[in-house]
Amino acid sequence: MNTGLRFLMAAKRCEMAELAQLARTCELVTVTAQLVHGLQRERGLCNVYLSGPPAPESLAELSAQTGQCDELAHLLRQQFDDLDTVTTTQPGHGARLFSRIAYVLHGLDELPLLRAQVASRRWSALQATTAYIKLVAGLLAVVFEAADGASDPEVSRLLVALFNFMQGKELAGQERATGARMLTSGLAEPADQQHLLHLIESQERCFQVFADFASPAVQQLAQHTQAAHTLAELERMRRILCTQQPAATALPSTLGPAWFACCTQRMNDMVAVETRLTQDLQALCQQKIAAAQHELQAWERLRSGSRSDAGSTPSTLDFFSDQGAAPAQTGLHGLAHPHTSLASLQGSRIDRSILELVHEQSLRLQAMSAELDTVRASLNERKLIERAKGILMAHRQLSEADAHKLLRQTAMNQNRRLGDVAEAVLAMADILPPLR
Repeated sequence: MNTGLRFLMAAKRCEMAELAQLARTCELVTVTAQLVHGLQRERGLCNVYLSGPPAPESLAELSAQTGQCDELAHLLRQQFDDLDTVTTTQPGHGARLFSRIAYVLHGLDELPLLRAQVASRRWSALQATTAYIKLVAGLLAVVFEAADGASDPEVSRLLVALFNFMQGKELAGQERATGARMLTSGLAEPADQQHLLHLIESQERCFQVFADFASPAVQQLAQHTQAAHTLAELERMRRILCTQQPAATALPSTLGPAWFACCTQRMNDMVAVETRLTQDLQALCQQKIAAAQHELQAWERLRSGSRSDAGSTPSTLDFFSDQGAAPAQTGLHGLAHPHTSLASLQGSRIDRSILELVHEQSLRLQAMSAELDTVRASLNERKLIERAKGILMAHRQLSEADAHKLLRQTAMNQNRRLGDVAEAVLAMADILPPLR
């Protein structure tokens, strides 16, 4: 006969299956983070190679880096192969995640062609940078979907922290490329300066969300890995790039190597935080799987005890009582009669234990659902903002930076949250004139 405990154990097995899938996803995210850093370094070396005269040593260093990225890309493909593409606990999330992976695989397939364009110098530094940004954005989207689809709030918090930190680090890489291009040309164009300011502001926003979700230990690590002299030098050069007047003298070309070295050092220092976050993710998944296995074994022993007392009947109305879910009392207190038989006593204890387990499981799942809603609020707001920017870019022919600036300025003028303004833009999307 089916019992409540049997279905409770089935629920626990489903939870363990979700945790096992989540653990595989976290392993995938770990390799993705390593590949993103490798591609960021490869992109930086491409900038050096394409921005100056042909140098054999630059090409050799670039070739060595591409070899490392190829190894990581191969490892990532293996991680993709290990994902369950037949059954998934969250069909909607699976569709989004698998679509992102398909997009990334297409980009990885074309990566050799991109490298050939760079090696032959048929592409400019700007073209190569834009191409690498597109591939890295696809990889970051995989991490985003992993965070959005995580079923455990603690794991989800770490994934949100990791995604925002990786996004901030990618924006730091784009800042490096933009500043290097400005210094190579010697021109401080207003559009480039605005883009640089947008990248700086977007980084700070990402790192703030990271700080909101990361543990105190990881936050402290992030602070300690950023050397004060590196940040001070970066701020000094940022001021030069962002405040130079277009009609003034050209930007000092001697600043180029210092800018590139400073930005690169900052990004390299960030790797320690990414590594710590991915290690914490994997350790947390394994810890939760072990705890779930231990709990399932305890329930198995409880079920074995209930089988041996299958003929007993409960002597209380705990299910219909207001305190039916209260912790079990010790001794004979709370029983219907002090002379209850031993068999009835054992049956009552087992039934109370199962009822308490069901209640505890229900409370735990409710708490997890509430915390997941809180964690995903930041991800949902990001989705709204991205969709609102897309509408503004399409209907008003704005760049991404200008669309974001318009949303931000509107939020400040109306004293509203950025997410609320984005939601209002989306609500008006249906009555906007059709695109030509």
